[in-house]
Amino acid sequence: MGKIKLNNIRVHAWHGCLKEESIIGSDYRVDLEVSADLSLPSISDKLNDTIDYVHLNNIVKEEMLQKSKLLEHVAKRILNRIFREIPEVRTAEISVSKINPPIGGDVESVAVTLSAKNG
Repeated sequence: MGKIKLNNIRVHAWHGCLKEESIIGSDYRVDLEVSADLSLPSISDKLNDTIDYVHLNNIVKEEMLQKSKLLEHVAKRILNRIFREIPEVRTAEISVSKINPPIGGDVESVAVTLSAKNG
């Protein structure tokens, strides 16, 4: 068993319940960790034997571009797509953070973290 982590994926997207958020957008940070059996790629040294982190990054970026009102919703969409497209992933955890959220205070970010098992 092993883990693959993608840290601090930065994306500009248009999530939120306020009208302005869907027009102006905000900056987001996404952190993703997946677990899988990495014993074969650790021996074979072949990309097609492992989980390609480029594929994971593309899933995150593409799903972040689809508007959602809630961070929970976009995080769940990302997890669902990872499990659908990469069945070797056994578990996944994702954190989606909105940088400088419009909540009437000096807050660096707000984040939602979801974890799930495949199957």
